[in-house]
Amino acid sequence: MDLYSTTLMLKTAKANKHGIVAFNVHSFDSIFWVLEAAAELKSPVILQTTVGTIQSLGAKNIVECAKAAAEHYQVPTGLHLDHCTGFDIIKDAIRAGYTSVMIDASMHPFAENVARTQRVVELATSLGVNVEAELGKVGGVEDDIIVDEADAEKADPEECRQFVEATGVPTLAPAIGTAHGIYKGKPEIDFERIAEIATMVDVPLVLHGGSAVPEEDVRRCVALGMAKVNVSTELKNIYSEAIREHFAHDPDSLDPRAYLQKAKEAAKEMVKTKIRIVGSENTVAPLFA
Repeated sequence: MDLYSTTLMLKTAKANKHGIVAFNVHSFDSIFWVLEAAAELKSPVILQTTVGTIQSLGAKNIVECAKAAAEHYQVPTGLHLDHCTGFDIIKDAIRAGYTSVMIDASMHPFAENVARTQRVVELATSLGVNVEAELGKVGGVEDDIIVDEADAEKADPEECRQFVEATGVPTLAPAIGTAHGIYKGKPEIDFERIAEIATMVDVPLVLHGGSAVPEEDVRRCVALGMAKVNVSTELKNIYSEAIREHFAHDPDSLDPRAYLQKAKEAAKEMVKTKIRIVGSENTVAPLFA
């Protein structure tokens, strides 16, 4: 099965008022258990990798593994490169078969962000590849991109309108108060800002920093127009914690099949929980039509 354009996925989700979860995967086995969970709930899903994961596993290897898993589980699957600042890496990902890429030029002045995004949009959309861009600055750490809490800033709704109009970008990630990583307290999400942005742009919006955001807040974000919800740290942590717990209880049990199965089951349950929160369970039919 070919990988799906996330442009189609997210437009369909936005039209039907549900979300699609984008799960960061860091290993080949995680690709399979994310899709296994999605298939059990009959939900479309987006696999995401960072630049660091591409450097570790190889873009072409990731694409071939994702295609094999999508074929096996028969679930609509998008493959997205998250938070990339380099044009050459984006080109390589597209050439390998990624169906979505993010150009993150949010650390630059508005005009330069527009110019860098335009360049990627011109390349990618001609090939049917989705493009995501960011306005404002989401706090926290994503690979080697570090934004201090004090430097995080929310997206301006009018700038969002101008940005989408100038770039033609199909997907926008506005900073609205979330952060990458696990929160020390309850995130201060600016719901009024999301609503205002959603009335000013006609593209699916993206919620970055979706790990550990309270369920009711995620549901409200989706209802306001955020069609893509990113989850990374929370999923990675629960997988690793299951392995740590295995060895804490049985340090001599060294068979990888034992501890990796426990980690997989813990992670799968989280994947299912997130899918149910955004409302994408039993929504594959429109994409297969």
